[in-house]
Amino acid sequence: MILLLLIIGSITYYVVQRSVANLTRTPVWLLWLVMMIPAFFWTFWVLTRGDDPIPFELLLIAFIGSSVLYWVLVQRGRIPPSQAAQSQPNGSLPAQSNPLAELRPTPAPRSLDREEEASLQNCFPWSVFYLQNIEHRPQALICRGQLRTSPEEAYRTVRENVEAQFRDRFLVVFQEGLNGKPFFALVPNPYKQAVFAKGSNRPGVALILLFATLLTTTVAGFLLGQPNPQLPQTVAELLSGLPYAVSLLGILGAHELGHFWAARKYGIRASLPYFIPVPPAPIFPFGTFGAFIQHRSPIPNRKALFDVGFTGPIAGFLVTVPVLLWGLAQSSPVPMTDDSGLLNTASFKFSTSLLLTLLSRLAIGEGMTASSAIDLHPVAIAGYLGLIVTALNLMPVGQLDGGHIVHAMLGQRSGAAIGQVARLLLIGLALVQQEPLFWVWAILLFLMPAVDEPVLNDVSELNNVRDLLGILALLLLLLIILPPPAALLQVLF
Repeated sequence: MILLLLIIGSITYYVVQRSVANLTRTPVWLLWLVMMIPAFFWTFWVLTRGDDPIPFELLLIAFIGSSVLYWVLVQRGRIPPSQAAQSQPNGSLPAQSNPLAELRPTPAPRSLDREEEASLQNCFPWSVFYLQNIEHRPQALICRGQLRTSPEEAYRTVRENVEAQFRDRFLVVFQEGLNGKPFFALVPNPYKQAVFAKGSNRPGVALILLFATLLTTTVAGFLLGQPNPQLPQTVAELLSGLPYAVSLLGILGAHELGHFWAARKYGIRASLPYFIPVPPAPIFPFGTFGAFIQHRSPIPNRKALFDVGFTGPIAGFLVTVPVLLWGLAQSSPVPMTDDSGLLNTASFKFSTSLLLTLLSRLAIGEGMTASSAIDLHPVAIAGYLGLIVTALNLMPVGQLDGGHIVHAMLGQRSGAAIGQVARLLLIGLALVQQEPLFWVWAILLFLMPAVDEPVLNDVSELNNVRDLLGILALLLLLLIILPPPAALLQVLF
């Protein structure tokens, strides 16, 4: 338990330090302490009460209280954007992985002399983008004018001219202003630093984390299949957890490899997938916190943003469905009780989700009734976790995959507005369903920025095929999180 607390504490400190350390004067250690309140509360409860289950209401109060206090502390010490940019050491990166966020790059651009400004003006042919004025900002050079050709042609031409004149000194960003008119911004390029040219892949680290996660998930798979969990005593007992481990790592790996393939397709430098091993514990028995990849170069346009955001959850979902169907076929229906729910794998309430209802009926068949719950087989648990990962990532909020999708489809500002609405709707869904899982999601989305980071060419729109695929991805999200209508339950059961 102490080891799990140390792991959670380390991950939380890393997340806090990377996300807000350069955006607020509030000390990182204080923000970390606030974020760890639920974990400390849970540890104290286990040490003092033993096996007594912690009341969900108390845990929810701890989560909400720490989240609100965290937000207040961040806002009280908020650093103005210009100071945040200037406070970065020359050549270093801000906390965000993408330096284009809100056009706040790390180093402030040095002023252009007359010769350089004349050269910059020549980078904008009048037949492509008629340049009217250049605004010198502390964080960027804003070039405003009239668009005379397609956004794709304008961005390609201006970027090639700027790179020919200034080499890798600037990133060329193309965005729409509040008045709806597109403008160019020249942002100092932090990716020219040598640190980004090296070490984008660390296969040794990725392999070590993969094998460590395979071990922890194999142990978790054995424990999840036991009525009275205790550590495996023989190799055969340990290997009985391997189907769960392989299923879960296959789902998570497919998700991250989907992102990796799409990133490489567009020349975006990306790391190999890094899995996060976690020793199984009663509060979190699944053996892993998931996996992630790191992007080490900017996303070029909304088409690339869509493909990167879309391929991950869809690839994971395509692996999830057969895993979940097989696991459900090995599971057993049980009578529903007051303890049945989405977090109770021994009495799983499948009727909370339309898609889970359909898959459960298909896999188990006549043994199911509308008032049944399911005692999930470990492989079914792996498939269910894959469904959770898919749904959470498809939420159209901020830098989640769903946030990337709506940003690519509708633009950055419209995507942010949809993210705000989605957060409110999820709170409403949590109130209606009374499921702890939805409250956890609502808190997580509340802590995330609703605005996705811009891409280099944020003006060019998607084609109809990608718009349709984006709509289908959002419909998949609704199939996962919304309950089935009563009329459908009557037909199925």
